[in-house]
Amino acid sequence: MRARAARLRRPLAALSAAAAAGLALTALRPGPAPSVRVLAAARDLPAGATLGGSDLRALDLPPPAVPAGAMRSGAAGRVLAGPVRRGEPITDARLVGAGLLRGYGPGTVAAPVRVADAGTVRLLRSGDRVDVLAGPPSDGADDGPGKAGQWGGDARVVVSGVRVVTVPRPRDDGGQQGALVVLATDRVQAQALAGAGTALSITITGT
Repeated sequence: MRARAARLRRPLAALSAAAAAGLALTALRPGPAPSVRVLAAARDLPAGATLGGSDLRALDLPPPAVPAGAMRSGAAGRVLAGPVRRGEPITDARLVGAGLLRGYGPGTVAAPVRVADAGTVRLLRSGDRVDVLAGPPSDGADDGPGKAGQWGGDARVVVSGVRVVTVPRPRDDGGQQGALVVLATDRVQAQALAGAGTALSITITGT
């Protein structure tokens, strides 16, 4: 019995040493790297898109790689200010709202304006400077088919030299005419635009 125990002692000691080494390695092994879960685009999305659940996916990023203003929740139902690529993290600056106005200075608001000439709006890009003019539309009685709503009378300048923030993608607006553009204005200018009526035109003045 003693001889047999002596023969087994060495293998058992080796097994014990191996087990101890394994436990030590497990204890020393670093845990999973820290990460932050943010929302990213599930596919390429155009400017003006209203985000739905299928447009977003979770993305785990190491903390140093998380962009400022990254959205962790609350992006569904928001409107994109510019196009995003598949896999790109969604940030507040990509959404129509306060984050979109970063860099415009204090007191700036985003004023959506419906312009009568949708063709002119298609020429606009973010950062363009524009004048917004208002004037009474003609009654269209003598304008012929498709001419109702053309300009009549003298136009007046409502705001001048304001920046284009974004041009939302055209959508089904329930039959409304023209096209939307979002402008960076102060509150006084925004109130003037809100009270200027629906016959609005835009003149591009530069960048």
